[in-house]
Amino acid sequence: MRFFGKSRAALRRTAPARSVDPMAQEKRYQIAVSAKTRYLAEQSDEAAGRYVFAYTITIRNAGSVTAQLISRHWIITDAQGLVQEVRGMGVVGAQPVLRPGQSHEYSSGTAIATPVGIMRGSYQMVAEDGTRFDADIPEFTLSVPRVLH
Repeated sequence: MRFFGKSRAALRRTAPARSVDPMAQEKRYQIAVSAKTRYLAEQSDEAAGRYVFAYTITIRNAGSVTAQLISRHWIITDAQGLVQEVRGMGVVGAQPVLRPGQSHEYSSGTAIATPVGIMRGSYQMVAEDGTRFDADIPEFTLSVPRVLH
């Protein structure tokens, strides 16, 4: 697999050694993630305990270095505490490259066994300088309308 035209091994070899102020480093590699959710009643089967939700994620490079999204890790928890973990390459078949200030938006979905749940996770990123970092996905709620006040 190639990132920014380089193999993983080449990225590891060429990543420069540096001692940088952690605060400055954090601002260089900063990804902002926001989510919007919607309940899909037409795809759900409430009697069978299947509640389907769509979510739209916006990923914005708030840092100062171009970065590519490589993989994702989701933790999905329903109201009974049942946890599903999902890992995979990219997002809906894409591994977007985001220059500083650029955004990428995509939509996907999930099913849980209760009318309410939460999702959170992280994206694994690689910057054009070879630095690997995680971008946290803040927790957001999945809820059937009118269940939560």
